[in-house]
Amino acid sequence: MGTGIWSMHFVGMLAFSLPISLGYDPMITVLSLLIAIASSAFALWLVGQNELPVSRLISGAVLMGAGVAGMHYTGMAALRMTPGISYVPSLFILSVIIAMLASGAALWIAFHLRRLLPMVRQMRAGAAVVMGLAIVVMHYTGMAAAQFPLGSVCGAVREGVSAGWLALVIIIATLAVLAIALIISVLDLRLESRTAILAVSLAEANQELTYLALHDALTKLPNRVLLEDRLGRAIQSAEREHGRFALMFMDLDGFKAVNDAYGHHVGDLLLIEVAHRIGLNVRSQDTIARVGGDEFVLLAEVAEPADAATLADKILAVTRDPFQLAGRELRVSTSIGIAMYPGNGSDQEELLINADAAMYHAKALGRNTYCFFEASMNANVHEQLQLVQDLRAAVDRNQLILQYQPKFTAPNGPVIGVEALVRWRHPTRGLIPPDQFIPLAEKTGLIVPIGEWVFDEACRQIAVLRNAGHHDLTMAVNLSALQFRHACLIRTVQETLERHLLEPSSLMLEITESTAMHDVDASLQILQQLHDMGVRISIDDFGTGYSSLLYLKRLPASELKIDRGFIRDLARDTEDAAIVSAIVALGQTLNLNIVAEGVETRAQQEFLTRLGCDCLQGFLLGHPMSADDLIDVLSPDGVLQEAT
Repeated sequence: MGTGIWSMHFVGMLAFSLPISLGYDPMITVLSLLIAIASSAFALWLVGQNELPVSRLISGAVLMGAGVAGMHYTGMAALRMTPGISYVPSLFILSVIIAMLASGAALWIAFHLRRLLPMVRQMRAGAAVVMGLAIVVMHYTGMAAAQFPLGSVCGAVREGVSAGWLALVIIIATLAVLAIALIISVLDLRLESRTAILAVSLAEANQELTYLALHDALTKLPNRVLLEDRLGRAIQSAEREHGRFALMFMDLDGFKAVNDAYGHHVGDLLLIEVAHRIGLNVRSQDTIARVGGDEFVLLAEVAEPADAATLADKILAVTRDPFQLAGRELRVSTSIGIAMYPGNGSDQEELLINADAAMYHAKALGRNTYCFFEASMNANVHEQLQLVQDLRAAVDRNQLILQYQPKFTAPNGPVIGVEALVRWRHPTRGLIPPDQFIPLAEKTGLIVPIGEWVFDEACRQIAVLRNAGHHDLTMAVNLSALQFRHACLIRTVQETLERHLLEPSSLMLEITESTAMHDVDASLQILQQLHDMGVRISIDDFGTGYSSLLYLKRLPASELKIDRGFIRDLARDTEDAAIVSAIVALGQTLNLNIVAEGVETRAQQEFLTRLGCDCLQGFLLGHPMSADDLIDVLSPDGVLQEAT
């Protein structure tokens, strides 16, 4: 900007002629350029402020106008005329006033044209023309004010720069500076454009992360977190406006059979289609969420329970219709439990438990129906709610205990390891078996802290056993599906092993076949990390889920556990015998250790040993026992003695 103003002045000076030779003092000429640049820098700083009040505009116009005028008259002084140039006072003052007015106009226009207004490009171009004319008028007014007496001599002719050389310098310097400024402006614009694109991408990424945190990855429906938020808002709105809403807990009937028969991929497609059908039959202001494997919850504003019943009938009808998926016709139904607010609960947790209880009542009535929550269900619901509250404090109150069931080398030993089994010693209910509180813990998410406690206590106990001389014993710990997919699993395993100074090979983590096959790629990654640490992997309940041999051979497992359901009727059921025989053969082919659990009779023991099972586990050989009892009955050579 400064170079542009300065070059205009000296190009104008090149058009000026006297009957004598002219030259320009280099130092004074450069000084005039610096004055122009300084004035421009001040102007750009001023218009870059957030506000430009009138007082600041006037003071800025005076300073910048003085700078422009100073540049002009300093450039005139570069001629070093003898006698000196005299100026007509009126024209001199007029030129300074024009410079200040032009500067004020430039500042005002530049400040207000920063914004992207309509036709801003045309307005900027017009402003540039106006400002150029204003500076030209100031220059020629100043030139008109200059008086050169007769006999004047230019003192810069001999020592200064001639007009021809000055013209060449001005052309080269001005074009170079303006070209560089233009290039920098283009690069700055591109950088700003890229920054804007990155900002948009970052905003989109943040929006996507927020969406993923609040929605189910498979069905894209709201998840439990978002459901609880909207349920809380619905309660507040209903209290404020004296409204009503229905909370419907839905569970698909027959989904597990589809999953087991056709695999998780087809099961996932079915869940997506069910979610789509339900979404098409509810209003946009209603919330349909997926809270579990095949569990959905609908939050719907209704005027009367009859409206909720009508909506439930519609959902039952659309889920009864056959699904055409993966070239197959699939049929499922839905059991729906309905809790009304107000009336069936005062907070989110109570409403969800009541709706869940009503859903189980609908299943008990024969499935494919809906059931409203009733006061007669309160006993079971309140008991379950109290059980959840007690379970939250069970770890802190040291109410959870571990029992250990030994695993024997077939047929009679020695003991090669133990499996940790959690029990709950409730202060009023006594010893609660895991099948009564583990499903509740998984549904509420409490399984994660409980699982961490089990893991830590089991590692502590195996360290005690190893220090007592049982160096070859391994400790098996069951991982729930929630634990297995928890982000901190790998770190928790590593830190616990280090805390108890355990070799990773002393630990056996058991995961069910269904958990391992739910998301095969993710499971392979987690299991491989555990395997690389040295931890052993056991596939539990094998034969009850859906496995692909292609994936099974890739799992870094060292053990297969045959589900007790195949062992129970082994002597009488030839189909179970054939399945067990196939599992054993498969395990041997894959070089896996085969463990049969639930061995309770001699006939089962002999049959499984004859088939080639490596290890046996069950009441026939050893019941679950406390750590103290295990130490008492475990001989130094690993043989289980008779407990006194």
